[in-house]
Amino acid sequence: MTSDPLPNCPPASLPAQWDRLTWQPSPLQQQQFQQLYELVLLGNQRMNLTRVTEPDAFWEKHLWDSLRGMEPLLLEPQASKAQQVIDIGSGAGFPGLPGAIAAPHWHITLLDSTQKKVAFLAEAIQALSLTNATAYAARAEAVGQDRQHRQRYDLALVRAVAPAVVCAEYALPLLRVGGRAILYRGQWSIAETDQLAPVLEQLGGKIQQVDSFTTPLSNGDRHGIIVEKVTSTPALFPRAIGVPAKHPLSARPT
Repeated sequence: MTSDPLPNCPPASLPAQWDRLTWQPSPLQQQQFQQLYELVLLGNQRMNLTRVTEPDAFWEKHLWDSLRGMEPLLLEPQASKAQQVIDIGSGAGFPGLPGAIAAPHWHITLLDSTQKKVAFLAEAIQALSLTNATAYAARAEAVGQDRQHRQRYDLALVRAVAPAVVCAEYALPLLRVGGRAILYRGQWSIAETDQLAPVLEQLGGKIQQVDSFTTPLSNGDRHGIIVEKVTSTPALFPRAIGVPAKHPLSARPT
């Protein structure tokens, strides 16, 4: 068993090659990803941010996965335009911090309910000199009913937070009509698509794309469920704090 490196013991370098990605980082962005890795390792000494600390695994499971999930949008022409983005349940900063590094024209709000993690995110933003990212402590259900945030965002990112129908209830109220959400998933099936579609209809959304891919080192199955908001979300949603997770939405009775 190995422990995280001490502050005076620099960690090993991340892989330089970004296999299976069309989008590729610049040398400066590669340096920022390396610095982010080091910041997370140091933060891990104060709190439980991630169990994934070995360089190759961190690169694949946090950095590569974060960027591959949003790659369909990173490659669009509008990726170079200013967009408001929210990372719901950011935790140690994934996928939001890699997104802020990769897309400097996006302004990304890193949302998490744990104050200690938000304090770490604020420190990381400052250390990385990111002027396009903000850390915010709140529950997604409360933010979704806040006029300052509701129907404000062009893109919502939700990774490793909850079942897809719960993630959808967190994300859709925050999106403007025409905005999109990326729900990061592992395995995905037609049955899950059939389960999610009627829930999205209640929330004002529809599935735009199911993006399937495999990770470059462990060949794990991954999916990015890209959801488009087509109509306003009813005022009922999101429901009160804790309700979406305890009582996930399902298809309306026929």
